[in-house]
Amino acid sequence: MKKSVIISGPPAIGKTTVAKGLAKEFDLTYLGGGDILKELAKEQGFQTDGDDWWDTSEGMKFLSQRSENPEFDKKVDNKLRELFLKGNIVITSYTLPWLVDDGIKIWLAGTLENSARRMKTRDNMDEKEALAIVKKRYEENKKLYKKLYNFDFGENLSIFDKIIDTDELDATKVLEIAKSTVKEML
Repeated sequence: MKKSVIISGPPAIGKTTVAKGLAKEFDLTYLGGGDILKELAKEQGFQTDGDDWWDTSEGMKFLSQRSENPEFDKKVDNKLRELFLKGNIVITSYTLPWLVDDGIKIWLAGTLENSARRMKTRDNMDEKEALAIVKKRYEENKKLYKKLYNFDFGENLSIFDKIIDTDELDATKVLEIAKSTVKEML
């Protein structure tokens, strides 16, 4: 059995791109932690179509709802923890690195401005609008995880095996660094 891998970092930093690349390279199953959360949102009547649903007004509305009812996140995190412990999986998750001890944990670092530039290109939106969304998602999630689990999302990164600063790198280079990290630790 291979170790599981967690990719974490701020919104729109490239977690999905890196996780899918690692899954392909090392024959691991890919799972986006947000996908399970989107399933719960769908059950609540939200229209969750599209990879970048989180950046829409519906996604923002669900983020607010999650702040009022943390059971959504606890349910998702319990499911992710269970899948993670089975091995052979790469998961994108904001919380999982703080909730499990094993596996390989990679943090993708970068400024919120860098994330906004990525989102602008990915979602074809105005950079100011993208920055506002990235900031809101980051701050709301940070408050939520402090309340739920009492950790400071994005601050104490000592739990990570590798921190990759993405600001001056393209997606290919970030993936190369992640691959070499995983190769050393598998």
